[in-house]
Amino acid sequence: MRYDDLVIPDTPAARGALEVAAQYHTPSLLNHSLRAYLWAAAYAQDNGIAFDAELLYVSAMLHDIGLAAEFDSHTVPYEEAGGHVAWAFCAGAGWSPERRARACEVIIRHMWEEVPLEEDPEGHLLELSTGMDISGRRTDEIPAEVRREVLERHPRLEIAKEFSVCIADQGARKPSSFAARFVRNGIVDRIIRNPLDG
Repeated sequence: MRYDDLVIPDTPAARGALEVAAQYHTPSLLNHSLRAYLWAAAYAQDNGIAFDAELLYVSAMLHDIGLAAEFDSHTVPYEEAGGHVAWAFCAGAGWSPERRARACEVIIRHMWEEVPLEEDPEGHLLELSTGMDISGRRTDEIPAEVRREVLERHPRLEIAKEFSVCIADQGARKPSSFAARFVRNGIVDRIIRNPLDG
């Protein structure tokens, strides 16, 4: 498998979501969002998992939008804030109410410890791929050539440092959130030891 074998949707919604991510994210967070989709697509292809590419791509581009200062919420966890942004974006893109709700759900669930594949393939893939990119878990399950090409095209830049600061800030301000639980369970140490940065 090579980078060019991966399915990358080219629809108005996909292009718009990329534009939003590019507007509001740092280069490191933008590349993280792109890699999150690409790891998910590669894993799905390698394991015969059928998924909605447009839904997963839009959700990947917007999954961390709640970390952007313009969308950061002091009342709900950042993944919920991001889910609401995605719902509004998808309404503007003309998606049905059910499909908007799915994008919101996929983004919220990316912070779960596990999303059942049979219940939610896109949620399962985004939860898995964001964990791969942030903490490095199970990255050996991505074919080596795809790993090399993705990291070459979308380098990690300062993602370890930036995301460590973001997650610690979210955890401190929202002590009942998944972010706070991850911080208590040592996520910052796992970020620092991510083999993708080796």
